[in-house]
Amino acid sequence: MHINSEYLKGRGAQINTRNKFLRDEVNRDHIEGIDDWSETNIATQYIEQESKSIVNKVDSPDVGMMYSMNPYAGCEHGCIYCYARNVHEYWGYSAGLDFERKIIVKKNAPKLLRKFLMNPNWECVPIGMSGNTDCYQPAEKIYRLTRGLLEVCNEFNQPVGMITKNAGMLRDKDLLQEMAKKNLVSILVSITSFNEDLRQKMEPRTTTASQRLRTIRELSQAGVRSGVMLGPMIPGLNEHEMQRIMKEASDNGATFSAYTFIRLNGAIKLLFHDWLYKNFPDRADKVWHLIEGAHDGKVNDSRWGVRMRGEGSIAELVNQQYKKYSELYGLNAERWELDCSQFQRPGEQGKLF
Repeated sequence: MHINSEYLKGRGAQINTRNKFLRDEVNRDHIEGIDDWSETNIATQYIEQESKSIVNKVDSPDVGMMYSMNPYAGCEHGCIYCYARNVHEYWGYSAGLDFERKIIVKKNAPKLLRKFLMNPNWECVPIGMSGNTDCYQPAEKIYRLTRGLLEVCNEFNQPVGMITKNAGMLRDKDLLQEMAKKNLVSILVSITSFNEDLRQKMEPRTTTASQRLRTIRELSQAGVRSGVMLGPMIPGLNEHEMQRIMKEASDNGATFSAYTFIRLNGAIKLLFHDWLYKNFPDRADKVWHLIEGAHDGKVNDSRWGVRMRGEGSIAELVNQQYKKYSELYGLNAERWELDCSQFQRPGEQGKLF
């Protein structure tokens, strides 16, 4: 279902894919029709709600965290490859354009976190922020829910790991620095390309790579343990930039890193295919076949431990480069963990040692 005959600038997805959970859906069959058609409205909508919970247990054994929390659902950054797009279908929306323009705002997120941490059954382990959508997407500038969550974590000495591709994280440098002094926070900044033309198409409402490097630099200088996420690496589009990304991140203070290889699960397969052939018709076939070659002839693999690394020659080449440059630029050279021993509920007596 195409929204417009012209390319929608500022959006990653160009279509709304079908929601597999909905029995009925609305389609525009006649483009010359004059009746009201809501799909022509591509402006961002913030949908405020009072949520029932904020901390989720992560059952996937290969994502590096046991619990996550997300103050927003949907993400205006519009990254075309984002695995979280599929989750938007659970809210009754499409994984396509809806994911980027219909942002659910969990207004009571800090209150819910406080209630969760006050539960005596909670045994402190780190919680990941942005496990699904970016907690520093444009909505954060308005609602400041991420800061509210950090304030609660700081009060309880609850450690958090954060990931973003938005320099808006610098608004909370004061709080992150305070938490870092207690070894309660580490951050990953996602960088996928220094090619501005590619970034604007692939991640249309994100900040530039130079601004993301600035985020790493300023936070690391403030004492916040900072790293770089290279994800996803896409053969034929950005995998050749891996060395530069890792070097520049290291030069700006990153001490650790992580990467993922592109996989296109659920509706992402249709969205990425549409986007790829509209933006890069000259090499779309090559890129698509390279992705298939890394997932046993498919573009997705759901097996734990394999799905985010891929298999085959191109995936192995990316993996070898990652290991080589990690060692070359001193990334991941140290063992390091967030401190869970300081966790304390307000009003409790200090821990006895």
